[in-house]
Amino acid sequence: MRTYHCFWLLFWAGQPHQSFLTPLSKRTSGSPEKEKVLVLSGNSRRDLHRSKRSWMWNQFFLLEEYTGTDYQYVGKDKGDGSLKYILSGDGAGDLFIINENTGDIQATKRLDREEKPVYILRAQAINRRTGRPVEPESEFIIKIHDINDNEPMFTKDVYNASIPEMSDVGTFVVQVTATDADDPTYGNSAKVVYSILQGQPYFSVESETGIIKTALLNMDRENREQYQVVIQAKDMGGQMGGLSGTTTVNITLTDVNDNPPRFPQSTYQFRAPESTPPDSPVGRIKANDADVDENAEIEYSITEGDGYDMFGITTDKDTQEGIITVKKALDFENKSLYILKVEATNTHVDPRFLYLGPFKDSATVRIQVEDVDEPPVFSRPAYIMEVKEDVPINSVIGTVTAQDPDAARNPVKYSVDRHTDMDRVFNINSGNGSIFTSKPLDRETLLWHNITVIAAEINNPKQSSRVPVFIKVLDVNDNAPEFAMFYETFVCENAKAEQLIQTLSAVDKDDSYSGHQFSFSLAPEAASSSNFTLQDNRDNTAGIFTRKTRYNRHEMSTYFLPVVISDNDYPIQSSTETVTIRVCACDHRGKMLSCNAEALIHPTGLSTGALIAILLCIIILLVTVVLFAALRRQRKKEPLIISKEDIRDNIVSYNDEGGGEEDTQAFDIGTLRNPEAIDDNKLRRDIVPETLFMPRRTATARDNTDVRDFINQRLKENDTDPTAPPYDSLATYAYEGNGSVAESLSSLESVTTDGDQDYDYLSDWGPRFKKLADMYGAMDSDKDS
Repeated sequence: MRTYHCFWLLFWAGQPHQSFLTPLSKRTSGSPEKEKVLVLSGNSRRDLHRSKRSWMWNQFFLLEEYTGTDYQYVGKDKGDGSLKYILSGDGAGDLFIINENTGDIQATKRLDREEKPVYILRAQAINRRTGRPVEPESEFIIKIHDINDNEPMFTKDVYNASIPEMSDVGTFVVQVTATDADDPTYGNSAKVVYSILQGQPYFSVESETGIIKTALLNMDRENREQYQVVIQAKDMGGQMGGLSGTTTVNITLTDVNDNPPRFPQSTYQFRAPESTPPDSPVGRIKANDADVDENAEIEYSITEGDGYDMFGITTDKDTQEGIITVKKALDFENKSLYILKVEATNTHVDPRFLYLGPFKDSATVRIQVEDVDEPPVFSRPAYIMEVKEDVPINSVIGTVTAQDPDAARNPVKYSVDRHTDMDRVFNINSGNGSIFTSKPLDRETLLWHNITVIAAEINNPKQSSRVPVFIKVLDVNDNAPEFAMFYETFVCENAKAEQLIQTLSAVDKDDSYSGHQFSFSLAPEAASSSNFTLQDNRDNTAGIFTRKTRYNRHEMSTYFLPVVISDNDYPIQSSTETVTIRVCACDHRGKMLSCNAEALIHPTGLSTGALIAILLCIIILLVTVVLFAALRRQRKKEPLIISKEDIRDNIVSYNDEGGGEEDTQAFDIGTLRNPEAIDDNKLRRDIVPETLFMPRRTATARDNTDVRDFINQRLKENDTDPTAPPYDSLATYAYEGNGSVAESLSSLESVTTDGDQDYDYLSDWGPRFKKLADMYGAMDSDKDS
């Protein structure tokens, strides 16, 4: 057995110190492999016995960000060359390597604690000859010793905050936060302290929390609104050599209502023509307020002045201006100057700042009324006049008055607007405005006359005004009463005496203030000799009664009874109306059966339905007669084709408007029937004379010319014709070709022949006509037999 020496690393006050201890025991014969190590802790002492190899761990801590040229040494095993060493675990073979012969362990790269603070490694010794482990794996932990290599980082690059202006000292603004990636449990590398680099004396920051507060009293937004504060965060507790980072804090002062409105001037001057209509603006004033938004909203009012009731003021919400408007019509002649006192007041007052003074201001407004040339003004807005309908012509019925309101008092002339008095019933004196009649009046025709009178300045007729004049025509008793309707009644032949046959009533076109009272009586010439009597009912009605028993229609078929109707007005008006009484045959109940040869027409006459039926019958008869006459005329029209010889269907199309009544040579209609018929001596008249050429003779169509060849020939001739018109035209050719060798097969002309037809020649026409030959040949054979 061998004695192994183990070196332990002691730590004092958190820093590593190497202490190599002297072995206390040596190898003894016959005893197991042991090592004895003395560990000192203060004044104590004890013996430890381990059954492990003598690994020598030089370090358990490695410096991060090591910048040396050699690898960092970790530890080794005191071997004799017969062992092979293997290293495994975190970073083995990459960050950490082991010399398999000597057991030396080293770190090959710079290590970053913030990337990985702890590495766990395992080492094992293997016998080279047998390849077996001589002991179990040894595990150890390597911690990366932190250094201050990370500066504090703020959570935001820029902070934005706002506080009300005029805030008290110590008002919280915003809190900034910075973090340090170094180890907070080791030393002061991650201990951050805040300080303000820019922003004094307005703001301060708490060194430990990063809370920013106001440091100056009564900061005024109107003086300065934006502040930029720079805050520094430094690690190592703020000591020398610590790392630092900064951030920017933008602080905005928000507005409070700490400024009252103020007029920039004490007096305002405005001018307004006296013709300014009500609710029209006169001028604008504005009080300045250094605040913004709702804190700058202003309400204007007129507090006093001699124009308090003549003018008003409103606030323009967009510009916060006071708009002075006219409330009533201005009159330069009445008052030419108004003085107002206008007050401007904040609508949102903050009680905290009332100590700064009243939040309102006042100014004086002087409004000068300007004179304008105004039209004449009538003494009344409208005139109502009354006139009796029987007044003589040229009678004055009333007077209108108008006056120039201007200081010049220009004279005025009057006239009647004839659009309102088309019949010229009234006229007016142009000098004094008196209205008089120029035609007779009739209340029963028109009760009210509505005319318009115009008053214009003589020196300036454009300055004019109008006024309506309502003229009422008063009634006089100038109309006699008359029957309310036409009375025609009958009396039965078998009537008895004192029998009522008709009740009469009357109307009067005139008005009666106390009501109409009519009286009825028979005319003097009929009072004694009439066969009827009249009884006045004293209620504006009267009854006709029979005077005798039985009437004979053959002796007297019709009676005419004159009735006198009078009113009780002044002067009394009366009229004589006639009642027609027919004698009729009646049954025992008094129902009329028949009258004389003249049919009795009742007052009601024909009904509307009967009249409509009669008119419809007459209209139907007239329409029937007209239709019958039209059909007769249509039958008499001659057919389009008169000639019996030309039995072909012909369509004649005329698509040319011609050149008027004298254009008789534009087209030769005969050409449409025979293309060979062309008059060589006729010139075209549908083109200007300067372009005329001698007409060319058209080649005559051959007898056996096909229709297609004929049309192509004529088309070519028209295309090359120099006399053709300079516009699109239609050329029509009625050429049917030379026909079939079979000539006509029509049977229309068979009636003109006397004998039977011989159809044997059909057999010579070939197989196409075999069917016809069989049909007609068979018929001939039947006839022969």
